[in-house]
Amino acid sequence: MGFWDGVWRGRPTEFDSGSAATNAIELTKRHHRVSLTKQGAETGNLRVNLSWRMRTSDIGGPERTSLLRHPMKMFTPEAVQAHTQSMVNVDLDLGCMYELADGTKGVVQPLGEFFGELNEPPYIKLSGDDRFGSGSGETIFINLDHRDDFKRLLIFVYIYDQTPAFDRTHAVVTLYPGNGPRIEIGLDERHPQARSCAVVLIENNNGEITVQREVKFVYGFQAELDRLYGWGLQWGRGYKTKA
Repeated sequence: MGFWDGVWRGRPTEFDSGSAATNAIELTKRHHRVSLTKQGAETGNLRVNLSWRMRTSDIGGPERTSLLRHPMKMFTPEAVQAHTQSMVNVDLDLGCMYELADGTKGVVQPLGEFFGELNEPPYIKLSGDDRFGSGSGETIFINLDHRDDFKRLLIFVYIYDQTPAFDRTHAVVTLYPGNGPRIEIGLDERHPQARSCAVVLIENNNGEITVQREVKFVYGFQAELDRLYGWGLQWGRGYKTKA
């Protein structure tokens, strides 16, 4: 099946956000892997959320503490006198390349409106496209009740407007399993020219579902991430409709 086949058309799906875990696992370079199977969290919907905000040092305000250390800080607004052009232009998107056990490969992402399906292949669904870094961010749901149908999933983030801006944002990808603590991965490393980042690799290793921190920044877009991980999809230029 070609990359541009099977464009999703239909009404948005409403999802249960699930209960928030009171504790968290932070994946770092040193502690970079966790097993959902060993935590008994390999069923139900795995919610993957991207949230971000501008670094206040870029808009004339004081730098705030890390979202990973103080996650509720992201919901506390700061007084900002004016929006800069750089702030308005930042549009981070969340995506997922998938490879199923039967060899099917594809992508779920806002660009091209590849929103996926939750209860049929690929069992992955993007809830929507957040273009402004709101509190809710962007969310992908992964149906782990079909975990045996998955081989590997690559969660990635890219900048749609082609303006490198990872160094101007605080971005966090958070995984909310159906059971157990949430899993957090911060994208605070300074890579001013990067346009895409492979964040997390989720794999089915002989029935064990593992989550591994990647955080690999590249200067290109999805095709470069594809080459890095050997996915083998065919990519074409795509555009978003105007908001």
